[in-house]
Amino acid sequence: MEPFKQEFIEFMVRSNVLTFGDFVTKSGRSTPFFINTGRYSTGSQLARLGRYYAQALLATLGTDFDVLFGPAYKGIPLVVAASMALASEHDKDVGFCFNRKEAKDHGEGGLLVGRPLKNGDRVVIVEDVTTAGTSIRETLPLLRAAADVNVTALIVSVDRMERGSGELNALAELRRSLGIRTFAIVTLDDIVTHLHGRAVDGRVVLTDEIYERIVAYRAQYGGKSE
Repeated sequence: MEPFKQEFIEFMVRSNVLTFGDFVTKSGRSTPFFINTGRYSTGSQLARLGRYYAQALLATLGTDFDVLFGPAYKGIPLVVAASMALASEHDKDVGFCFNRKEAKDHGEGGLLVGRPLKNGDRVVIVEDVTTAGTSIRETLPLLRAAADVNVTALIVSVDRMERGSGELNALAELRRSLGIRTFAIVTLDDIVTHLHGRAVDGRVVLTDEIYERIVAYRAQYGGKSE
């Protein structure tokens, strides 16, 4: 596993974004782990988060993209932070844009804010996490109505590796149904591999007991990658 992925996992723990215990997901599943990206709340956290997105983008896609798109609302700070990291640390000055929830009917108007989309643009959608892929399916028509763009990929922070509507996990399902690349900074397997039995700031957060519960959860709700 690349060092930046290990750092990102521990960063999530220290930010209280990745926690272990007893939780219930929006879909009603009882889960031993939870990821709440709404807990990123400081400038330094957002700057570091942007760097991890930038590293994952370059590691997976190289420089084969022109615009980062962030679906409102959580995607907005993500594309800003990632584009800043790409420019300052990797000398790639990439455009970013995001959508309004409602079209503006005065001033410049429209639904999109930021870099205007152009025909032929290679667009990457940047999200925090995805389960059913609803926001992604809503995003594609919006982008393609703005210009004849090529939506090439979707990146999220964590792949929970859970089933979507069928046997495939949610990211694999989106990859197959929408014909775009989908990937995450880290997967649940990465998290388990790195954290099981490891102390973070003197505390083991993924104990043997939690590990066994994650294995059972995966057995019940896990999806195939392809």
